[in-house]
Amino acid sequence: MAKAPQAIALKHYDVVKAPIITEKTTLISEHNQVAFKVAIGASKPEIKEAVEALFSVRVKAVNTLVQKGKTKRWKGAKYFRSDEKKAIVTLEAGETIDVTTGI
Repeated sequence: MAKAPQAIALKHYDVVKAPIITEKTTLISEHNQVAFKVAIGASKPEIKEAVEALFSVRVKAVNTLVQKGKTKRWKGAKYFRSDEKKAIVTLEAGETIDVTTGI
């Protein structure tokens, strides 16, 4: 009897918010890496589990960074941009993610 495909848990969609598509992230794609915006409270094991479940790939390593929100001004009034967390995901050899197609 064939194994039924497992349903993707909804929590994975809360962990990985969006891919980051910039010049710099296209350069790291040559090293088998992909960048994502992730939830502020997400840990490295949660990010690894979510990427593996959503994209059906094997993850080698996860590096994270928190970009602090900037103080900006608009019409003389100060406001603050929110902090955001980014994850640089290194994939195993032979694995790829096409971020242009979506999840």
